[in-house]
Amino acid sequence: MKFLEAILTVASLASAAVTAVPEQVVYDGFKVFRVNATEGLPSLKSKIASLAQTLELYSHPDHMDVAVAPSDFAAFEALDLPSEILDEDLGASIAAEGPLVSYKSLAETCSRLFPQNSEILEIGASYEGRQITGLHLWGSGGSGSKPAIYIHGTVHAREWIATMVVEYFAYQLVSGYGNNATIKGFLNSYDFYFFPRFSYTQSNDRLWRKNRMPRSSTSARGTDINRNWPYKWEVAGGASTNPSAEDYKGQVAGDTPEVKVLKAFTDKLAAGKGIRLYIDFHSYGQYILLPYGYSCSKRSGNDAKQESLAAGLQSAIAKPYGTRFTYGPICSTLYAATGGSTDYMTDVAGTTYAWAVELRGGSSGFVLPASQIRPSGIEIWQGMQSLIPSL
Repeated sequence: MKFLEAILTVASLASAAVTAVPEQVVYDGFKVFRVNATEGLPSLKSKIASLAQTLELYSHPDHMDVAVAPSDFAAFEALDLPSEILDEDLGASIAAEGPLVSYKSLAETCSRLFPQNSEILEIGASYEGRQITGLHLWGSGGSGSKPAIYIHGTVHAREWIATMVVEYFAYQLVSGYGNNATIKGFLNSYDFYFFPRFSYTQSNDRLWRKNRMPRSSTSARGTDINRNWPYKWEVAGGASTNPSAEDYKGQVAGDTPEVKVLKAFTDKLAAGKGIRLYIDFHSYGQYILLPYGYSCSKRSGNDAKQESLAAGLQSAIAKPYGTRFTYGPICSTLYAATGGSTDYMTDVAGTTYAWAVELRGGSSGFVLPASQIRPSGIEIWQGMQSLIPSL
């Protein structure tokens, strides 16, 4: 059974035991618009929030991408916002995308090529009881004997391409260890930990972002677990206190089951051989984002080195297809983000380099055409081959 398919099977069984399956959300007839923030992003967000079924997909200081329901077309037009259509029918794009499946059998490959140097990790459960499952790979010296390269993907459930890129990265290491001296050197120098995570968007709502945790005194569900890490969570302006918002930070720092599990695992790695590189893969926008998210003026102590490495990664990613990424600190490059994993990794876990990488997006944003899945993996792997020797 394929690695990610196995995760899905376990997750669906666990979920069925603790919660009823909600009705599937469909996006037939929704249009995706890119709206210019000519009056500022806060003003634009307020206007969009007045619409009944419109979903915010992506925010940038200059614009927003929004999915507008057919029932909201007239109200959206009445706002008279400067915009362009990115997708005429989001539902049709989702149908054409098909299900998220693994195209490489990592479990089988590990057992065949890497039986003594790999393990499947189950580090704890999500709110709905799904195991947070990952893959650990190592080379000479034994398990846990080297600094960690620690990779997350799909922390936001709708960002499917992150899962595929994380899996592609892992597969290159496993399949290349026995016949590629460079890859063998990577695994002999570092322990690699991969955590691609997703589930709810498989069966219920393709564009769901947060976890599934309810809160008292509100019908809204879900917390953005990348705004819930217990570091600089309290800083204003980088996350929402509204439980209905896509970037809702939670009631207390680190109060989601997912962050508690991931924090405990992170702290364990940090207390061992340490974490040399952490990358949290997201979509979309094509960014290499460095610390910090909570402050637009603060820089990490090794900022010059980080900028140099990011420039090299940018150049390497562009080689296969010419895809251009922008790099820089999260806050000053994109927007303020508090309670994020990269800031925790940097200042609490002592990670040498902790980045968020925003991958490609399609005309529908998170719904990437199948033809772009493999190229996304290839260009990031090209970048990793350039980055890892320079760490």
